[in-house]
Amino acid sequence: MNVQGFVDHSQMKPSVVLTGTAKEGSNAPPVGLVDIGTSEGAYLFRVALPGVRKDQCKLKCEIQRDGRVHIEGVITRAGVLKDTSTVYQMKVQELCPSGPFTISFNLPGPVDPRLSSPTFRPDGILEVVVFKQRTPATDGRCPPP
Repeated sequence: MNVQGFVDHSQMKPSVVLTGTAKEGSNAPPVGLVDIGTSEGAYLFRVALPGVRKDQCKLKCEIQRDGRVHIEGVITRAGVLKDTSTVYQMKVQELCPSGPFTISFNLPGPVDPRLSSPTFRPDGILEVVVFKQRTPATDGRCPPP
């Protein structure tokens, strides 16, 4: 804790579980690096997904009420050019190998999964804002009708 009694979250690392090609890509740009940010009413998380192509992948992101996030996808073959049907045999491959992957981690608290806004950026970053679970007012007042 710092001097004002607040917990310093800057050094906290989420527990992230990787499987498939996300786990195997040791020489490649890492798949599954996670950044998590908080605000008063929401969480922001960003996940690095190099090699995942939005137009050729069935990326699935499930967010549970307890803050558990589970991402599934496929890294597509890097040997096919986008605008041609020519296939190249890769002689040097330092990017992640093609294949399925999963990434799982927990957000710092409960959320409302219905209130999320995912964006898959052109640079291979999945960015999601999800609102925190709202707790009912406990000041004795009745909620408005």
